[in-house]
Amino acid sequence: MSEVDMQPIAPLEGPLTIYTAADSKAALLQLIQPELAVELDLGLVDEIDCAGLQLLILAKREARRINGQIVLTNPSPAVAAALELSGLASELDCSSREPNIGEAS
Repeated sequence: MSEVDMQPIAPLEGPLTIYTAADSKAALLQLIQPELAVELDLGLVDEIDCAGLQLLILAKREARRINGQIVLTNPSPAVAAALELSGLASELDCSSREPNIGEAS
């Protein structure tokens, strides 16, 4: 992938579950742009289930498809536990570091 421009951080908050999946999907897909890296701060996600994990996978794949990038940062305890239990931690590569808006990954 060529170097992409970094967009300000997009924080996600509240539940990322089957009950919020439709609204969350629409919001995530609106953020994805060609040649743009979007940093999603997951620190305020208080609940996540399989539907929420699927949305994160979808967002990363869709961004890659159009030559953009989704960078997941600051996982909440709920997100970290779900990633670990599901075995998706390496696939989704959610960094615990503090986000840095000016830094492209």
